[in-house]
Amino acid sequence: MKQNNKIKVTAVTTALIFYSGLSVEAQTKKEGDTLRNKEISEVVLLGSRSTGRVKTDTPVPVDVFKMQNIVTESPQQSISQILNYLVPSFSSTSHTINDGTDHSDPAQLRGLGPDQVLVLLNGKRRHQSSLINTTLTPGRGSVGTDLNAIPAFALDRIEVLRDGASAQYGSDAIAGVINLQLKKSIGFSGQITTGGYLSSVANNHTGGVDGETLSVDLNYGVKIGNNGFINITGSGAFRDPYSRAEEQNGSIYNAYNAIAYRAMQNGVDIESLYRNINNTPNTNSIINTIKQYAGNVGYFDPNYLSQINSANSIADLQGILNRDVSDQELAYRGLKRKDFNMKVGQSKLASGQLYVNTEIPINEEWKFYSFGGFSYRNGQAGGFYRFPNQARTLTSLYPNGFLPEIETNISDYSLAAGVKGKIGDWNVDLSNTFGKNAFYYTINNTENATLGNTSPTEFDAGGMAFSQNTLNLDFSKKFDAFEGLNFAFGGEYRYENYIIQAGSPESYNTYDINGNVINGTTSSLLLNTDFFGNARPGGAQVFPGYRPENAISRKRNSYSAYADAEVDFTKWLLVDGAIRYENYSDFGSTFNYKLAANIKLDKNFKLRFAGSTGFRAPSLAQLYYSATSTLINGGNTTQVATFRNDEQITKSLGIPSLKQEKSKSLSAGFNFTIPQLRLNFSADAYFIRIDDRIVLTDLFYRPDTAGTVQTAFDQANAEAAQFFANAIDTETKGLDLVVTQKNKINAKISIDNSLSFNINKTKQVGSIKSSEQLQSQISSYFSEENRIYFEEAVPRVKANLSHSIRLYGIDVFIRNSYFGKVTDANLLDLNGDGVANEHFVLNDKVVTDLSVGHRFTKQIGLTVGANNIFNIMPTRNPNIETLTAGNQLVYSRQVSQYGIGGRYLFARLDFNF
Repeated sequence: MKQNNKIKVTAVTTALIFYSGLSVEAQTKKEGDTLRNKEISEVVLLGSRSTGRVKTDTPVPVDVFKMQNIVTESPQQSISQILNYLVPSFSSTSHTINDGTDHSDPAQLRGLGPDQVLVLLNGKRRHQSSLINTTLTPGRGSVGTDLNAIPAFALDRIEVLRDGASAQYGSDAIAGVINLQLKKSIGFSGQITTGGYLSSVANNHTGGVDGETLSVDLNYGVKIGNNGFINITGSGAFRDPYSRAEEQNGSIYNAYNAIAYRAMQNGVDIESLYRNINNTPNTNSIINTIKQYAGNVGYFDPNYLSQINSANSIADLQGILNRDVSDQELAYRGLKRKDFNMKVGQSKLASGQLYVNTEIPINEEWKFYSFGGFSYRNGQAGGFYRFPNQARTLTSLYPNGFLPEIETNISDYSLAAGVKGKIGDWNVDLSNTFGKNAFYYTINNTENATLGNTSPTEFDAGGMAFSQNTLNLDFSKKFDAFEGLNFAFGGEYRYENYIIQAGSPESYNTYDINGNVINGTTSSLLLNTDFFGNARPGGAQVFPGYRPENAISRKRNSYSAYADAEVDFTKWLLVDGAIRYENYSDFGSTFNYKLAANIKLDKNFKLRFAGSTGFRAPSLAQLYYSATSTLINGGNTTQVATFRNDEQITKSLGIPSLKQEKSKSLSAGFNFTIPQLRLNFSADAYFIRIDDRIVLTDLFYRPDTAGTVQTAFDQANAEAAQFFANAIDTETKGLDLVVTQKNKINAKISIDNSLSFNINKTKQVGSIKSSEQLQSQISSYFSEENRIYFEEAVPRVKANLSHSIRLYGIDVFIRNSYFGKVTDANLLDLNGDGVANEHFVLNDKVVTDLSVGHRFTKQIGLTVGANNIFNIMPTRNPNIETLTAGNQLVYSRQVSQYGIGGRYLFARLDFNF
């Protein structure tokens, strides 16, 4: 049935394009070459220091998206998700059970890292997030910009420059630049949107509706004087979680859990009789208590009870009581396996945002401007379930285990202010832009197992913050030379500060049985253990807090100077050149250039070429982030320490200081317009070489030999370590294709069509740049799993075909989005040969969005629709226990083309006055 539906939709979209083309061709010659749609003739400012050029005349590809219709008709509401469906070369999806990444979606352009695309707000550099992605997802080891801190309703348009632009804008602009332009409109407008997931996979594959959302967006603009304005946007959103686990099928209870629970029902806590089962004066009491209450377990058969009663030591009982009794114990406690499901999917989130954009004339030539805003989000996501039969669970606190929760408090605020005007014939722009992002964690419904029954169940785990202040001074002037010359120059000073704040001691410490913090000399007889002798882990379960050793405040500054010239040598040849020098206080200087050209072979056919160098400075987080976290991969749990680049252990292993990534980019394309059909066709091929890419290495394990390195592991309470290093070089090749057509058939019928396509491939080239000391472990320096995150974790092929139809007052929007294959990084034994060296591939999929809107009056409209209307789900994980975690991870938690929610329905009421 779903395949038939897809065929019908494809047939409809093909017919729409065919019909709209015939209709436009049939229009009178009177309109002729003036029939250029607004998108084709859109003036863009991104990538140019002049007053702007028509989109088709730019020497590099720039997409322009007017947000007025998008925020009304699109099922997607956040900026990152809107772009994921609008721009094929852009990728961003939400993730699950990945700590802070559950609430901040990594965004990538042209298959490169989240930190290799520069984000501007009103043309000014936007600060990055304080969150560094250290989990097992695309963009691992990088710091991106939090696009979702800005409400989409506050935007007038989004511009996406798909080409390297470091010579124009500085660090990070290797893959391209995204400019978010705030509204300047006058009047009052708003929208109320509600929705939810109506899907067969909702509510852990039982069906129904879950993941309900409600958002309210309001915008108000008023004139100031003749040419000034102030525009204010307020947004609030509430999002319920959804889960896509199936019924838990793993082991939950052992026989010891059953006996301990019967004792607890009678007020006896067996676990209070010991802290270390191999070092307790209460051995006989423990044995006798177990024998006493074993008889209360009704499903123990006489033979098994006889074994228990015949045991004479703890060791004997350990061998006997490890039996899995999950099904029997669930029945006794009146529980079901679904009660032990994890929260696999969208996290719970509440947010509030306020943004302001204003311009105030000072006189006829000068004006003051300012913009910025505040965003606060509170999120709650689950971790892996802690079962009663695991050493990390205190059954005296949680008899049935527990699902720990990570609560994040994310605040983001920014303020830019400046003046611009003219001094003589020169345009002058002086501005200062400040921004800060903070990410703090509270861990709920959890424990520090080494504190025993005195453990808190809520912990302050600390957090991090990043702030940036940028001062810019820009000059530009048009000269009457050739067919036109625009020359610009300027400078920038930037200050950055990165902070990690430690959590409460109980959130990170591991304690011995006497309540002392353990160290490298602590005897194994003083460690807290479970009944079976397994050491209990310390710190808050699911997310140990940041330690005092992690707490830092590091800063740096940089200054730069640039020059930029755009020359129309003839009416058919535009050449654009830029140079930029930049110096950083922590790693030195860099010089970059760019040369681009647009050649008009005909007024409707143009070629464009560009070549540039670029760079990306290592982020302060990559330089100074450190933490100990719980890594769960392939069913194994490991305490992993991330060490700073300047720590002694890093130097002892020969890992050099981080330096900038360096890039070289080439692109070539053409733009072809058929005015009579209002059709625009563009294609651009690109090549990007990046040297010294910074990666987060894989795990190096604690050495057995005593020394500096072993001591560092013990102080961090870690079994394994990872580091940031300039480890590899990569090459990216790709092709972008964009076709647009806008048709107004008559006053009541219009059809707009758009086809976008991207194919790209990133590949590691050359040798891995491992330190000499770690040559023998080069597979951990840049492993096969890490290669997947760089090369195959986001679709190499994406496309979308969309139609906006206005038919006698009814607005219909249809979009088919094609997501190519992606690869899960886990190494698995898929062919049954006993060797885990294969990867699971998620097949390509087509997702359809549909919405229908109607305006009751000019001021009020209603839109209803769906994302993924045919409920197309990603490829399921293979049925391998280490991958599915007891039937919980039905879909990959490492990679996803478009999420795992299924069909999402929405209704949106919009109004303007």
